Amino acid sequence: KNYKHTHIKIMMMEKKYVSLFMVVMVLGMMVSKFEARQIDDITCPEALLSLLPCLPFLQGTGGATPPKNCCDGANSLNQKANTTPIRRDVCNCLKPAASRFGVKPDKSKQLPQLCNITLSVPFDPSIDCNTVQ
Repeated sequence: KNYKHTHIKIMMMEKKYVSLFMVVMVLGMMVSKFEARQIDDITCPEALLSLLPCLPFLQGTGGATPPKNCCDGANSLNQKANTTPIRRDVCNCLKPAASRFGVKPDKSKQLPQLCNITLSVPFDPSIDCNTVQ
């Protein structure tokens, strides 16, 4: 009995990891369609991957608050996007991804406040990246 219960838990964990692996693989394939050029200290795929933990929150399928690893990734991205040209490049990377991944604009606007950061690059499908300072 104990073996069967443990086996079921292991199978459930394996399914979780397989699902996570599949999400990362699909994201990787989608990211590869974006330019992989270097945005000074950060590439577009790196920018997207730093916000990957935020995706459930940004899509409205996660909890009411973003998880800590989401805030850590957003903060890291924010620190790397430290000039107007870099922020505009990152914005031009995130904008099509926001549309493609179904990011809800209201959730993206909540993210900085909930993570206690001043996010200089919005993850918003309707943003005009030329206005980003």
